[in-house]
Amino acid sequence: MAVSPSIAPFLTAAGRPVSNPLKDVRTISRQMVGHFIENVVPCATLPGEVLDGDVTTVTRVCLELTRGALDGRDLPGRLEQIQAAAADWAREGIPIDTIHNAVHEGFKLGFDLVIAGVTNQDHETVVGVARRLTDIQNMITSAVSMAYVRELRSVVSEHHTAVHTLTSALLGGQNTSTMARECGITVADSYHVVALALPPHVEEFIPSLDGNVVARRKLRRVQAELANRCVGKVLSLLSVDGGTLLLPTSEFSELELDELIAGLSEAAQVPVRAVTTTAIPADIPRAAEQVHELVEIVDRLGGSSRVYRPHQLAFEYQLTRQGPARDYLSSVVDSLEAHPELLQTLEVYMATNLQRSRTARELFIHTNTVDYRLKRIGQLTGFDLNDVTGLCYLRAALLIRAHRGLGKPHNLRAEGETSSRAG
Repeated sequence: MAVSPSIAPFLTAAGRPVSNPLKDVRTISRQMVGHFIENVVPCATLPGEVLDGDVTTVTRVCLELTRGALDGRDLPGRLEQIQAAAADWAREGIPIDTIHNAVHEGFKLGFDLVIAGVTNQDHETVVGVARRLTDIQNMITSAVSMAYVRELRSVVSEHHTAVHTLTSALLGGQNTSTMARECGITVADSYHVVALALPPHVEEFIPSLDGNVVARRKLRRVQAELANRCVGKVLSLLSVDGGTLLLPTSEFSELELDELIAGLSEAAQVPVRAVTTTAIPADIPRAAEQVHELVEIVDRLGGSSRVYRPHQLAFEYQLTRQGPARDYLSSVVDSLEAHPELLQTLEVYMATNLQRSRTARELFIHTNTVDYRLKRIGQLTGFDLNDVTGLCYLRAALLIRAHRGLGKPHNLRAEGETSSRAG
C-alpha cells in the first residue's frame, strides 16, 4: 500500500506542514526506543544490541514513512527494510505482539507530536492526520505480520524437514552423529519406540464430506497435540493412518506415555492405539518393526485406546502366526457360520468377559436365551463354554478370525481390566 502525491497532498496547520515535528527522525527514534523500554514491558526484556540496532533503525524508517505520508510523498524501499527486520525478529524468536505493541506506541507518540501545534481552526487537518496515520500504521502492521509469518513458516518447515530426515535415518539404521549436529538436534541415549494406529474418523465415511480433508484435519490435530505436549522432544513420522514416535526415555516416563496417548485420542477424536518398547539408537529399526507388527494386530482385533507393551500381546501375537495350529483353531467356529445369531452371541459373550446378563442386555434377549445359545454353541463346535479348555479354544478361534478379517474384533484387556464390547 504505497502513498502517492495524487491521493495524499500536503497536510498543513497554521500554514506549516504538519510533518515538521517529525523532521529530526534520528533524535525522535532514539527517544521513542527509550519510551518503549520504559512503557512497553516486553521490550525491556530484549537484548541491548537488538534495541540499539534493528529496533532503533526500524523506528527511524517508520518515522520516515509516516513523515512522507503526511507530506504526500512515497518513499521506495522503506517497507522492504521493515519486512526484512520483521523476518529477522521471527527467526530470533521475538514475539510478534511485542513488535505490534511497539508500533502502536510509536504511532501514539507521533500523533501527539504532530497535533501539538494545531489550533481549534485546524479540525479538518486533525481528521486528515488521523486518517493518514491510520493508513500508514495499517500498512506497516500488515507488512510486519506478512514477513513475520512467512519467515516463521520457513523456520518451522526447516525444523520439520530436519526432524523428518533424522527420524528416517534412525529408523533406517543410519549413522546419525553428523546429521544430528547439522540439524541441531541431540540424539538421546535411548528411546521409547512407539507405533501408532489412527483409525478413520467417523466423518471420513460420510458421503457428503471429503474423506481426505477429514483425515488430514484429524492428523493436524494429532500433530498439534503432540507438539504441545512434547515441546520439541519428540521425533515423529506420521500419516493419517498412524506412524512412529521416538521419545527420549530420559524425558518421558511410562505413565507420561499413557497420558500422551490418551491426549492424542482426545485430540484425534478416535481411539488411538499404541505399542511401545525401548531401544538404543542402533536397535531402533528392529524395535520399530516389532511394535508396528504388534500395533497392527491390536488394531485388527479392536483393542481399546491405550499403550500396549509387547509382553502384554504375546498370546495374540502367537495366535496370529501362520501354521497348521492357527488354521485348525480358525476352523473351530466354522460350524457357526450357518447360525449367525449363535456366532454373534459367542462374540458378545467373550467381549463382555463371560457375563450372561450383560450379553443379554446387549443383544436384547433374555438370559435364558443366552444359556440356550451357549449350549447350542457347545454342541455344534464340540467345545463346552463351561470348561476352561473349551473357553480357551473358542476365544483363540475368535481372535484368529478377527485378525483374518472374518469376524468382529474384540477389545483386548489390560492386566486387571475388564474388557468391554468393541465397536
